[in-house]
Amino acid sequence: MTGTRPLQNRVTPFGELLAAPARGLLLGNRGGRFHDPATRALRTRRWASKHWICCVLAFKGWKREVWKTGYTELFFLDEVTALAAGHRPCCECRRTAARGFQAALVAAGMTPLSLDEIDARLDAERRDGRAKRLHRRPVSELPDGAMIALGSDAFAIRGATILPWTPAGYGEPKPRPGGEVEVLTPPLTLAALHGGYAPLWHPSAAGR
Repeated sequence: MTGTRPLQNRVTPFGELLAAPARGLLLGNRGGRFHDPATRALRTRRWASKHWICCVLAFKGWKREVWKTGYTELFFLDEVTALAAGHRPCCECRRTAARGFQAALVAAGMTPLSLDEIDARLDAERRDGRAKRLHRRPVSELPDGAMIALGSDAFAIRGATILPWTPAGYGEPKPRPGGEVEVLTPPLTLAALHGGYAPLWHPSAAGR
């Protein structure tokens, strides 16, 4: 944050970047720098690599200068948000989670995939050109941790409820709807969730 003005690097479940005071539980990147070094305003580019990752906020005492590294630092409310946006666990700072994600895909009945293969699959599933790719599914088939879009709002599936997403946390639960819905979380990630991958939730979801 520069002064009191938040940087436009908070990621929504739609994969968009906004400015919000809440930093969130995880950071990540999509390769490359997307900002103007002088103004710190975003340019039009939003990714420079297929490797969209989510990382821990601190690792081995490494120090970084925000927006002065070789990539734009992105922040996520939690891992549920990061997965919906199309990111996956980093294999360097979150190696156990990354291997767990791969193992969950196998548990879901898929052949083993390398991280590069996962990234290629996710790249095709999360984007429709520059727009977010949505996937229509019966809501009854969605696992906990999946995110859906109802109009312009995002909701996380949790048990028999859906939790409204905001940059600062989840709101009051609503009953899980019936029928088919537009799903934000890519199908490959849905398979990992079905296979037992347990994403990190923001504390505001506790007890919901």
